[in-house]
Amino acid sequence: MLTLWVGASARTTIPVDLGGDLQAAINRASAGDVIDLTAGATYTGNFVLPVHGGNGVITIRTRPDGQLPGPGRRVTPQDAPRLAKLQSGNSGPALRTAPGARGWRLELLEFGPTAKGNGDIIQLGDGSAAQSTLAQVPRDLVIDRCFIHGDPSVGQKRGIALNSAGTDIIGSHIEDIKGTGFDTQAIGGWNGPGPFRIENNHLEAAGEVFMLGGATPGIRDLIPSDVVFTRNYVGRPAAWTTENWTVKNLLELKNARRVMISMNVFEHNWVNAQSGYAILFTPRGERGAAPWATVEDVTFRLNIVREVAAGINILGHDDGGPSGLARRIQISDNLFYAFDRNKWKGDGFFMVITHGPADVTVEHNTVLQRGNILEADGRHAGVPIPIERFIFRDNITLHNTSGVHGSGHGVGKDSLNAFFPDAEFDHNVLAGGRASAYPPDNFFPSAADLMAEFVAPDAGEFELKAGSKYLTAASDGGALGAPMRELRLVLEGLRPERERNDLTPRRRRGSGAH
Repeated sequence: MLTLWVGASARTTIPVDLGGDLQAAINRASAGDVIDLTAGATYTGNFVLPVHGGNGVITIRTRPDGQLPGPGRRVTPQDAPRLAKLQSGNSGPALRTAPGARGWRLELLEFGPTAKGNGDIIQLGDGSAAQSTLAQVPRDLVIDRCFIHGDPSVGQKRGIALNSAGTDIIGSHIEDIKGTGFDTQAIGGWNGPGPFRIENNHLEAAGEVFMLGGATPGIRDLIPSDVVFTRNYVGRPAAWTTENWTVKNLLELKNARRVMISMNVFEHNWVNAQSGYAILFTPRGERGAAPWATVEDVTFRLNIVREVAAGINILGHDDGGPSGLARRIQISDNLFYAFDRNKWKGDGFFMVITHGPADVTVEHNTVLQRGNILEADGRHAGVPIPIERFIFRDNITLHNTSGVHGSGHGVGKDSLNAFFPDAEFDHNVLAGGRASAYPPDNFFPSAADLMAEFVAPDAGEFELKAGSKYLTAASDGGALGAPMRELRLVLEGLRPERERNDLTPRRRRGSGAH
């Protein structure tokens, strides 16, 4: 959990009624003040959060009415009539920060699209070379329970440009971030050091819903770091499959360090401008302009990934120029299911892993994919680049045709020896595979027999039945696969009732789940 700089309680309330001068109120506010806006009123402009004195936070909010969501809850589009709205009248952002701005909180506000959906709705920090030192980076910022949206017909390039430090985005709803012929992000950042907390939001975009990296930082050697991404819904409407938006993936790290991604739902990713992988950990050095870029110390835990063309793509080094190494990535306790080739297209693989990342651990996942479990590639002078210290343990998977496969090698041990020479590969269910093709201490039921071990797989209930032999088959004597009860209870408890829509399996008495 991030700790933001906070100050004294509110000293003065500054009301800005319909037709009032919001920028003037922002300019004269002091640390601790609260700027109250009128519910339902629209404030048009390109507002700037300046540097202010003092050690407190200035809050800009809709005047409370007792009906809006309280702290810890999530705003929804249905709350919009009771929110004050900040609206850009041109292609510039509705709100941006001045260099070095510090201590601002945006609470219970609506932000509409820019003209023709160009640029960013909110800019926190500056993504250009004009922000070239850490002293220029805005910090100690909070966006809490805000409704941020593009135009339903035209879309929007980006909801929030996250190029700041010490920033929380919580309880918010971002939608209709979409475009054709260019990338779009609900939240995207590349020139802010962090830390960032992205918690309990609805995030919707066509391109990369959440992305760090992807452009050259103006600050040399900058790596966005210390990121908590938790309890978010991340996806897009399935109806967009029939529309002409440029679709890529759901979460991508191109330059990031120390990232915790936990307790999220990721859904609806299909083949379009990319090959359909939902989650990408792929360092990109921007063709030599940022050779320090890396993806390291990442934990992906207790997430549900469903209704996608393919799962995870991990790249060791940028294949388009110099970069750092992807390393120390842990993928554990997750559920991956509903890989539908007819609906989402793609290869249906769980994971593709290329160009030699190091220290990747994959354990206690339940993966019901439609293609390979692992597909490895990457060569130097014709020789496979080794993926060092790889651990694949205590998982439940479907083997399908090729299971574990490396380019130019056979299924199973031949590929493991070539691409994963020191791998620990044990205590996994590889349903439908052949034991002779794999190391010992793995399990090879038929796919039908595996499905019979679950409570109600056709209903999306993948808890192991009471008495299942896999409840004590893990390397530590516990259960194989993901902790379904924990996933269900955590996600059901944290998602607003009206947004659940069967995102997690229904609870069932006497399931015998672990």
